[in-house]
Parts: sequence; C-alpha cells; structure tokens
Amino acid sequence: MQRTGTISRKAWHLKAGSIKNLHLVAESLAAPGPGAVQIAVKAIGLNFADTFAIWGLYSATPKGDFVPGLEYAGEVVATGPGVTQLRVGDRVMGVTRFGAYATHLNTDARYVVPMPEDWSYAEGAAYLVQGLTAWYGLVTLGTLEAGQTVLIHSAAGGVGILANRIAKQLGAYTIGTVSRAEKVPICQEEGYDQVIVRGKARHFGQQLRQALQGRELHLVMETIGGRFLIEGFKALAPMGRMVVYSSARYAQRRDRPNYLRILWMYLTRPKIDPQVLTQANKALMGFNLIWLYEKVELMHRILAQMQQVDIGKPRIGHTFPFEQAPQAIRLFQSGRTTGKVVLQVV
Repeated sequence: MQRTGTISRKAWHLKAGSIKNLHLVAESLAAPGPGAVQIAVKAIGLNFADTFAIWGLYSATPKGDFVPGLEYAGEVVATGPGVTQLRVGDRVMGVTRFGAYATHLNTDARYVVPMPEDWSYAEGAAYLVQGLTAWYGLVTLGTLEAGQTVLIHSAAGGVGILANRIAKQLGAYTIGTVSRAEKVPICQEEGYDQVIVRGKARHFGQQLRQALQGRELHLVMETIGGRFLIEGFKALAPMGRMVVYSSARYAQRRDRPNYLRILWMYLTRPKIDPQVLTQANKALMGFNLIWLYEKVELMHRILAQMQQVDIGKPRIGHTFPFEQAPQAIRLFQSGRTTGKVVLQVV
C-alpha cells in the first residue's frame, strides 16, 4: 500500500561521544520513497557496533546527530513505488546502516526479508547481523570443513552461539571461550566440545593447548584482540586462518570511553609481519559487516546458503523496553550478557 503524508514516531538520537547523549525524540516520518518500505518496529537487536558508534569510535559512525542501531524486526505498514516483493502486514526482519533505534523506519526493501512464521519479533531481531557475521567468517572467509577445529571467542554471545551451531552442522570440532564461569553451562547446552574460561592473557596459550588436546587448530573467530589474538595466531596449524571481526578489549563499563586507555591499547596492539604469514603458512583476515551491507547481492546469497543448514532460532538472553535503551546498552557492555540483548517496542 503506497501512502502519502507523514506519521509520528519515537527515535533515540545522539551525537557520538557518550551514552548520556542518547535522548528520545518524537518526530515525523515521511512516507516511504521509491523502492523503500515503512516498518513498524517491534524489536531491535543490540550489537557491539552500536556501543562503538555511540562512543564515536566506529569508523562508519555518521557525523552529527544520528539514530543508532543495525537490525530490527517488525511489520510492513506501507510500501513505496516499485516495491512488489513485500506487502503491508508482512512480518519481516532487516538490517540497516544505522537508524534501527526507532518505533518506525523507512528502509530500502532489498534489506528486508520475511521472518519465519514461528519466530517471535525478538528472535527476528537477533538473527541477521549475528548469522551473517558467523557465516561469512566461518564459511566464506574461513572455509571451515568437516573434521577441522575452530576456536570461537565470546562463545555465549549472539554471534558465538550461532557460529557454534553452524560449525557443528559442518562437522567441525568447536572450542569456545567465555569471560565468566557462569556462562559455561550455556556453551555446554549449545554443544561446544570444549569451553575455556579466559583468565589472564598471559595464560591463554596454555589454556588453549590444553583444550586442543593435541588437535590442530584450523580456524579462529577472533573478537578479543591483544595477547589473546597473538596466542590464537601462534596456535594455528599450517594453512590455518584467523578471522578478525571485533576487538572486545576496547569495550569499557562506562558511559564515555577512556581515551587514554584506548590510545594505549591501540599503540600496543598486535602487529604481525606479513612475512610471518608466508613463513608460517597462515592467513590473517578481517571484515566489517558494514562492508557486507554495501554488497546486497552477496548478503542475499549468504542468507540463501544459511537456509541450507538447520541452526535453529536465535537465543534471546535479555530483553528491555524500548524506553530503556541506555540501560540495555550499559548491561550489554558490562560483559555479563549471554545470547542476544533486545529492545522491545510495545
């Protein structure tokens, strides 16, 4: 249904720098333009990129005032000219280059996909970013095969849980790492073969060797950085691959980043000589999901591949009302969450 005129919505706005800058704004939203749809948002998925964007540390962060948020689920309430694949009333999930922290949004219809009938909106908002990240890292870049061993950091988080499910479907042996012992039962329930509770970084190499039990390590899904990255790279077997898609060590439990500490971590970050890669016969790769957003055809190709394996519903760990976005973000960055953190819009 094409519609003219505007509607009212609420959206979380801020200028990057601090969580305290978030403020809820009532504003008007125009009708969707050509090739776009309008979504009544029902649930919003939180991601590490949200925190870094709010702090202004994410390279893709918009300049000036913006609405954060990369993924959501909801209902189509209007379609723009030229949209034929979606109809008003469709339950959908989608990704967007920021703008998801809102009760309604207009978005390019190419980035919206139908949601499985038996999924809740919270589950829909927990799938695309995590699933695409896990699949692209494990399969597209990591070329994981049956019988190989993969190390998955942040194993009880949204990406970690889906990455383990994908890896097990492919016949791999999985070792997960978590920051707290209370997260171990979730990893065991999810079917990880081994779980490491990360201690001090200087001990991680020994922890990893014990978990490997003589196996070769073929792939690392790296999200921590620092000494953990170095020890994982050392442990890789010849022809091993490390895929870097985050650096959680920069996360802090505060509204504003500690710039001096971040600068120190940046200056002391791991530096791997390219000649080492050839001598050791190893690969170091990295990716940013924002890049994948610019390759919509590839995104749909990956989603089609993901449908060929049964990885089940996303695991929801924590839900907050839409109006409590700052509280949800603070919990998310605390390191105490498991599964997906979701904002629900009533």
